[in-house]
Amino acid sequence: MVDLSDYQKLLEDIPNKIRNAMGIICDINLQEASGKKFIEIKVNPYTVPVSLRGRYYYRSGSTKMELTGVELNEFLLKKAGKTWDDVIEEGANISDIDSQSIKKFIEDSKVQGRLPDTTGLSTVQILDKLRLVEEKKLKRASIILFGKDPSRFFPNVTVKIGRFGLDGSDLKFQEILEGNLVHLLNEVQVQLNYKFLTRPVDFAGMHRIEKGEYPVAALREMLLNALVHKAYMGAAIQIRVFDTKLSIWNEGLLPQGLDIDSLKSDHNSSPRNPKIADACFKAGYIDTWGRGTLKIINACKEAELPEPEIIEKDGGVQVTIFKISDGGPIGGPIGGPIKKEDSGLIADLTERQKENLAIILENNTISKRKLAVQLGINVSAAQGHLDTLKEKGILERKGGTRGSWIVKDNRS
Repeated sequence: MVDLSDYQKLLEDIPNKIRNAMGIICDINLQEASGKKFIEIKVNPYTVPVSLRGRYYYRSGSTKMELTGVELNEFLLKKAGKTWDDVIEEGANISDIDSQSIKKFIEDSKVQGRLPDTTGLSTVQILDKLRLVEEKKLKRASIILFGKDPSRFFPNVTVKIGRFGLDGSDLKFQEILEGNLVHLLNEVQVQLNYKFLTRPVDFAGMHRIEKGEYPVAALREMLLNALVHKAYMGAAIQIRVFDTKLSIWNEGLLPQGLDIDSLKSDHNSSPRNPKIADACFKAGYIDTWGRGTLKIINACKEAELPEPEIIEKDGGVQVTIFKISDGGPIGGPIGGPIKKEDSGLIADLTERQKENLAIILENNTISKRKLAVQLGINVSAAQGHLDTLKEKGILERKGGTRGSWIVKDNRS
């Protein structure tokens, strides 16, 4: 330990230098031990990024992270009292707005009755009522919501939908959809029904709730959350459809003070794009109480499905829900519970045997090898479970290696 002889000057200089260099206030305390004086510098936790030599840093757990790219741009806008979607897009004019999208938006809004009367108003006047113009100049939100070609101004105003097999490396086919938010709300539904889902779902203007291959209410909220909270200067929204699950990912980290656990309970709404969110509220697409994730969770609960998975991943948020099959809910990547009315069918089975049966109920042509992969076990172990199910009179194989499994009801 070195004794400080000029501690009085240091007690004055250090706080000023830290404040000037980093913009933070810290406590400077004079301490003494073994007859020697030393200085203690105490820095309290900061919930916002801290600047140093033109760069911004924040702490994630015990790790120091530099704020860059989209997140840095949004942080600097916030410091200036702006959000990304509230900025005027100088290169755009009213001819870049699609009148049919506005017409569809107004028609959708009639269900909830939140939009002020727009009868006889021009396009500019309607946008002004939605606070999407400033001195007749278009804000970015107006392009995202109603633009004829939003991708001309911003990259990746798109939704990518992929159909996968066993895992994310097994891409079967895909579609890439472009357009404004109002268009994508409808087009994603059309493409999911046309190519990706076994049973069509009906969003019915994004308001109706009914059961399908997946809970419609959950799908609706997942898509809207992604479109409203997306970082529009980042990557495309990505929808992955698997045999037993569906996930939607959008770029953009959770706002400061909000974490994954918060999303699973009552929490305040803190939209990344408040102008877009406000317009979607007026159309009746969303509410403004932060209930989107709770609606997803509750829709899955009502359908007797496992709780959806919500995670932060690759600079964004991913929500995954699990499938309703003909034989019962599939509880996750390797199967799960059978419906309550089938309880007699599985009364004496182990949990692993139940998982085998759940996967077979979902895909009755699955091979031993693929079954083993889904369960994370070797082929011989999978064969052992299959043999047990056959011995119990629950399972039967028809047609050899190219045949199918028949699940028999042994409750009589």
